[in-house]
Amino acid sequence: MDDDVRWSRIAPPWLRYLSADLTVVFVLTVLAVGAVFTPVVRDTPVRIIVGLPFLLFVPGYAVVSALFPMAAPDLSDDDSDLNSSSITGLERVALSFGVSIAIVPLIGLGLDLTPLGIRLVPVVLSISVTVFASTVVAAYRRQTLPPEERFSVPWRAWVAAGKGELFKPEGRIDGVLNILLVASLLLAAGSVGYAVTVPKEGDSFSEFYLLTENDEGELIADEYPSEFVAGESQSVVVGIDNQEHQPMEYTIIVDIHRVQAENNSTVVLERERLRTFEVQTEHNETWQRQHSISPEMLGDRLRVTYLLYRGDAPARPTPENAYREVHLWINVSSP
Repeated sequence: MDDDVRWSRIAPPWLRYLSADLTVVFVLTVLAVGAVFTPVVRDTPVRIIVGLPFLLFVPGYAVVSALFPMAAPDLSDDDSDLNSSSITGLERVALSFGVSIAIVPLIGLGLDLTPLGIRLVPVVLSISVTVFASTVVAAYRRQTLPPEERFSVPWRAWVAAGKGELFKPEGRIDGVLNILLVASLLLAAGSVGYAVTVPKEGDSFSEFYLLTENDEGELIADEYPSEFVAGESQSVVVGIDNQEHQPMEYTIIVDIHRVQAENNSTVVLERERLRTFEVQTEHNETWQRQHSISPEMLGDRLRVTYLLYRGDAPARPTPENAYREVHLWINVSSP
């Protein structure tokens, strides 16, 4: 009895036109969408476990199934049509990975050309629509073929063959080899699962930077203000990117320094406090704040210094004791 006929007895009415493999594709897609958008699940390793096959295999398998609905020809039959639109199971699996790797970037490229952009929701929904549409086409094309020509995955034959090899080996050596094979597969699966669900923690650091806003309203690392009039202000954007793998509290000290070069070092002759920021961020969170620079100190080549500290700042903040430091050179004239 064919696997698809057996499946149709237990499947819901709206799924009965899908063969077992297409149903697995449909279910994996639904699970991936749920793992990405469900509030509790999306922060667990389940999202990665379900998301990897959804990205690397499922889209390609759905498209390949739509393109090649026929079962592989029997090469032992001299009358088999070698030019039919069918491929072997190994070719089907290999093409599924290759087509997935090709389709997903193309979907991202297409979204990048639209107002939606490459964001999580548009990408997941676009891939899901591609999978569902290809699955429907694959199911329709298979239904138009005679039952004996339709592609189907021989699940029961595989399970029966596996049970026979595992529990009824031809000899003691075959039994030992089967046990070693199963143990190796379990070890490999466990290693991959651990590597995916418990990724190695990277270096801990914090990015600290200054940006400006251009005429189009975009933040850029260029066109910083340099000419000031005392009492008037110009703005920059201060930013922190927390990659410390933990919540952090930062202190930002903004000073303007009159400096002088002596013996290959910079000596601060005069300082003026402009602003202090107290910042709290979560891991992988970006904090940005607009800061209006309003200097009162007059002179050329004055240094506006931004000092970042993890935790509280010391009593006398300097670029030497700061965790991160960025600065601007400005000229301040009298009104």
